[in-house]
Amino acid sequence: MKNIFTKQVTEGIIERINNLTSESKPIWGKMHIAQMLAHCAVTYEGVYTDKFPKPNAFVKFMLKLFVKKQVVSEKAYPKNGRTAPQFLITDERNFETEKQKLVDYIVKTQELGEDYFDGKESHSFGKLTKQEWSNLFYKHLDHHLNQFGV
Repeated sequence: MKNIFTKQVTEGIIERINNLTSESKPIWGKMHIAQMLAHCAVTYEGVYTDKFPKPNAFVKFMLKLFVKKQVVSEKAYPKNGRTAPQFLITDERNFETEKQKLVDYIVKTQELGEDYFDGKESHSFGKLTKQEWSNLFYKHLDHHLNQFGV
């Protein structure tokens, strides 16, 4: 799996995002393009904002037990997989606004670097290694950019 913390990989992801237009259509799934961009930003909002409350101890235990491995491993996400409720984006969004917000988060993450993330606490999964953070970020972006054909 590619390392999202490297400048080359980050630039490649941003290039793929820049190949999207407000008219881009999904190959699978129900989200519109701006919703997908907002959906991808939720991962970063969980790191950089207090927008989402931390799960209680029981929910966090269940997430670590049943979800963590799928999210942080190198195994690709299946098409049309279930999405956690806080990741669902159902309202209309502005393409340019969501695109810029996501790109800004990606750049910020790369600039902070893997050392910043190594051992950093995830709201849902507890402490993650830099490799787990990279897999989480890269795999999710790659999945949805493939969904929109870029």
